[in-house]
Amino acid sequence: MGSRVRVWLNRTYAENVFFMDQLRSNPQRRPVEIHATHGDADSPILAAADTAAMEPEGLSRAAYVEYALDQCARHEIDVFVPVLHQSAIVAHRAEFAALGTALLAPPSEAVAIFHDKVTAYQALQAVGIPVPPWWRVRNEEELLVAVEALEAAGHKACFKPAAGAGGVGFRVITRAPFSLMHLNGFPSSHVPLSLVQDALRGAGKPVDWLVMPLLAEPEVSVDCLTGPDGRVRMAVGRTKNGRRRGFTLHPTWIDPARRLAEAFGLHYLTNIQFRMFGDEPVLMDVNTRPAGGLHQLALCGINAPWAAVQLALGEETGELVPSLLGQDYAVVTGPRPVRPVAVPQQRAETLPATPAPSVQAAAAPVAETMTAPATDSALTPTVTPVITHTTPTATPVIAPAATPTATPVITPAATPAIASGIAPAAAAAAASATAAIAPA
Repeated sequence: MGSRVRVWLNRTYAENVFFMDQLRSNPQRRPVEIHATHGDADSPILAAADTAAMEPEGLSRAAYVEYALDQCARHEIDVFVPVLHQSAIVAHRAEFAALGTALLAPPSEAVAIFHDKVTAYQALQAVGIPVPPWWRVRNEEELLVAVEALEAAGHKACFKPAAGAGGVGFRVITRAPFSLMHLNGFPSSHVPLSLVQDALRGAGKPVDWLVMPLLAEPEVSVDCLTGPDGRVRMAVGRTKNGRRRGFTLHPTWIDPARRLAEAFGLHYLTNIQFRMFGDEPVLMDVNTRPAGGLHQLALCGINAPWAAVQLALGEETGELVPSLLGQDYAVVTGPRPVRPVAVPQQRAETLPATPAPSVQAAAAPVAETMTAPATDSALTPTVTPVITHTTPTATPVIAPAATPTATPVITPAATPAIASGIAPAAAAAAASATAAIAPA
């Protein structure tokens, strides 16, 4: 057991509670203290941290860097994992290093290339990595040129912001007129071309979209860990084909991902995504941050978050090779606790009576930094991956009931709950299946 490591996660997605779990369950049993900040008081990230603070709203990028430097100095942060304003933060790497804080993010040059998808595609084509055909679109006329060219070649057209993450703004263009078909059932990413044209005419300003063909599954998301020396320590693919998930080490996906990570200096944890364009695997996107599903590599016996922290601290990890390729699985959701509410928030309507929080919790003063309360095991149920065999649907795992003295606030079902550790029995069972998906 070594000295304590302090890690800060700034405003990030809820699924990174599993990233935090894996840091604490590191194989060296090093004590880890996690600081988290967020703009949403009900983010489970705050409840999962040892200390937590609300981030100030409305800061410019430059002001946010100053805020981040102050947080690192105040909390004596050893490793900072920036998600929000990553590009601005990595440009000040030397200032963070002067405070004793290592940034778990690629160099600023690499972040700048992959922040803009058009710039990224141009750079990838220059080094021979296949990408789909694409058009940068700013107005209705350019959109029509791209859509008609794709449709003439027999493809469906889709678009997304040239700079964006997490699938925000992704739409598939259809020629079908708007009708009840678009209103029945669940919301869809499909949108009639006529409505997109109307929106562009009424916008009064140009857009910045990337138009490309709709790519087919399987989707293979390669999680890479690269040291600051530019050498890749880990590259494991996570496959997605409908509901089914799995893992692969097939060179079709792994070789170009390794080549890309080394060529562009994608240090630490990055995620490189591929799909199929006809019979050809092509690169779809590159994320210069840890993927939300990174924790799923635990099913292969890998603790990637901790290995990345080790590299950031200057410690060598060696090559991380899966001890097994975990069995195919499905992703289900489960509850995570949020912090107690100290004052009434947002609800004026009368709610059904529920057990009240303890007087001590309700009366706790609100501070800029709060220490996370001890979590009762009944409030953090373990969710087991649903293993898919021949059954096409997965049954969600039902969590145990919470204790009657405290009712956890359940966040919307947006966090895949894959166990961050593997029981010996589960690991043995997973060893019997390999989910390598070869190209069609």
